[in-house]
Amino acid sequence: MIDTILDDLNEVQCEAVVNYEGASLIIAGAGSGKTRVLTYRIAYLLSRGVAPQTVLALTFTNKAAREMKERISNLVGPSTRRLWIGTFHSIFARILRTEAEHLGYTSAFTIYDTTDSRSVIKSIIKEMNLDENRYKPANVLGRISMVKNNLVTATAYQANGEAQAQDAAYRQPRIADIYKAYAAKCKNANAMDFDDLLLNTNILFHYHPDVLEKYQRIFRYILVDEYQDTNTAQYLIVKKLTAASRNICVVGDDAQSIYSFRGARIENILNFKNDYPEYKEYKLEQNYRSTQTIVNAANSVIEKNRRQLKKHCFSEGHVGEKISVIKAFTDQEEGFLVASSITDYLYREHADYNHFAILYRTNAQSRIFEDALRKKNIPYKIYGGLSFYQRAEIKDAVAYLRLIVNPNDDEAFKRIINYPTRGIGDTTLDRLQMAATQLNVSLWTTMNTVSPDQMGIRSGIAKKMKEFASLIDSFKTRALSDDAYQLAYDVIKRSGMLADLRDNKTPEGVAKYENIEEFLNSIKEFIDNQQAESEETNTFIPITQYLENIALVTDADTDKPEDRNKVMLMTIHSAKGLEFNYVYIVGMEETLFPGSMSSQSEQDLEEERRLFYVAVTRAAKKASVSYAQIRYRWGNLTSNLPSRFLREIDAVYLDNAEWATVRSNRITANDDNTPRETYSLKQGIPATQRTPQARNTIVPKSSLPQDEFIPDKAADIQAGMEVEHKRFGTGKVISIEGNGSDIKAIVNFYVAGQKTLLMKFAQLRIVK
Repeated sequence: MIDTILDDLNEVQCEAVVNYEGASLIIAGAGSGKTRVLTYRIAYLLSRGVAPQTVLALTFTNKAAREMKERISNLVGPSTRRLWIGTFHSIFARILRTEAEHLGYTSAFTIYDTTDSRSVIKSIIKEMNLDENRYKPANVLGRISMVKNNLVTATAYQANGEAQAQDAAYRQPRIADIYKAYAAKCKNANAMDFDDLLLNTNILFHYHPDVLEKYQRIFRYILVDEYQDTNTAQYLIVKKLTAASRNICVVGDDAQSIYSFRGARIENILNFKNDYPEYKEYKLEQNYRSTQTIVNAANSVIEKNRRQLKKHCFSEGHVGEKISVIKAFTDQEEGFLVASSITDYLYREHADYNHFAILYRTNAQSRIFEDALRKKNIPYKIYGGLSFYQRAEIKDAVAYLRLIVNPNDDEAFKRIINYPTRGIGDTTLDRLQMAATQLNVSLWTTMNTVSPDQMGIRSGIAKKMKEFASLIDSFKTRALSDDAYQLAYDVIKRSGMLADLRDNKTPEGVAKYENIEEFLNSIKEFIDNQQAESEETNTFIPITQYLENIALVTDADTDKPEDRNKVMLMTIHSAKGLEFNYVYIVGMEETLFPGSMSSQSEQDLEEERRLFYVAVTRAAKKASVSYAQIRYRWGNLTSNLPSRFLREIDAVYLDNAEWATVRSNRITANDDNTPRETYSLKQGIPATQRTPQARNTIVPKSSLPQDEFIPDKAADIQAGMEVEHKRFGTGKVISIEGNGSDIKAIVNFYVAGQKTLLMKFAQLRIVK
């Protein structure tokens, strides 16, 4: 059967599938079918008699892992059950649970999410009497995360003089102390954060070579998806696991390496040939997603990067529409024009809302487009908003279950010790925390072993604490044998959560109650899916499996029915791996995209260019880019240059004739990022004679010496009038639309063409 299926692959894809021995580098351009190649390669391995339990496939999202499993199952049947397919974090969490005692943990360790970790950091900062404005928990956690991903432990960090000097320079000399305390609290709580799953796996393999050898024997064939996104910790784990067999297949695209801020190293894929000199290389260059125009336009930009694995992506699909350049006068007008374009395609092409995506560089840019879409009654969804599992009532329910499984989980303990209200307030919790810190044990251990009198806790409150402990204890043994759904339901009911939420008849309270119902449904669904996968309906599924599953869920893994027919708004980083028929890449201005910090080094600028490449290649049918000439920055209107990336698109792929003719006059830069002398936007002032601030700003003509220009009142401007604009020249007002602060004038300028201007910013002078 598999040989017949291979007929569906193109020649290069087929070669990458059947040559499964040794080291392989599969360079997969955008939309080139990399998931299909990975899937077929694994299916081909199984068809050749390779035992499924010896195959390890590592992905970056649970969604990608599920998709691969389903496809392989359709190709070769149920043997996929014994395959090791999952995210780096889920696979290594599975290994760490098996080998936990080697590292001083129990197999029931909790996996802290970002909220938990920030809470721990915040409590440490408070205990150390540090200024939270200087030691912001999110920033401190980010610093710790980065060093962990570079395999620097708390002890090693304290001994690193260079790191200490850097922290001191940033006026945060206690980072090392916070890191050490954080590591200790996590260990006492029998908890690991996401980064620990990678760090501890490396520690396990380094200090326990017998354990490493065990997994080297198990994993004979290792495949890694999105290899360009691996960090140091992931890279070293893979390298250790493949040291014996040398059977490694990595799939990725250096042109889509955009996560250096998370620790991803493009060098991992660029230097693959150095790690595995015997490797075979396969280039998947045919794009099956996008039109020829989109692919060619993206190529014309990314070819400007110096550090890359050369390939030439192509499409044999439709030529397709040229890329639209939407030039707006203000950021509000940009939102209006993008929303209007979406409306046009909705009616003209009979498209669905979910065929559209608006991509921006930073989350803060969403507001303008949200306002514009609401005014046109276009439903939208902000991708990456609050996850279902991050909602307060869900985290409360999960905290109960976590504490039952792992009583040393301090974050779960603190969350539910007084929920529903038991009269155990902050003062009591502070005294518990102080005693726990002094004894270097968990809050649960402190509550159950230290006399309330020693901690200064009144007898009435001590009784309530004892009742809470009894409640948790009553469920601890049940967790080992009870059905996960029934256990969760009983916990939520007996804890008082269900009654508390049922009694709240406000819309918010009703929504929370419904969310708890959905939470229980998710447990039931998880059990059914696990039993179906094992083909045994009576298989016992412990609550620990469910907890681990949701601990490793990301936004990319969720797909709610109510969000499936809405325009998607998201950052370009969030859009990687997704595709839409119509994509709008907005805010294409210098200092915004690329950002002002990114243009200071060639390495950073190349990553920004890769980010733009990713944005363009998300589009299947049509890509549009937009920019605003004037935008509010910190409450001030600033003039903007269009992004250099727009100028790097070959003009033959743009549909804006005006843009194509003036683009050569826009600011460009030499290879060393210094300005060229050919700029003409500054009224002939040579670039080297301008201030650094002026080099980054278009100076409106009205700010230069000329006849005084005094605009008329907006209320006096009427349709049919001939008006003058200090930039666009003279034109005729076609119509006035909107009301209040959103009144717009549509003006047909004799030279600049038709423009839609917000009257509060337009500054028009009546000619006649």
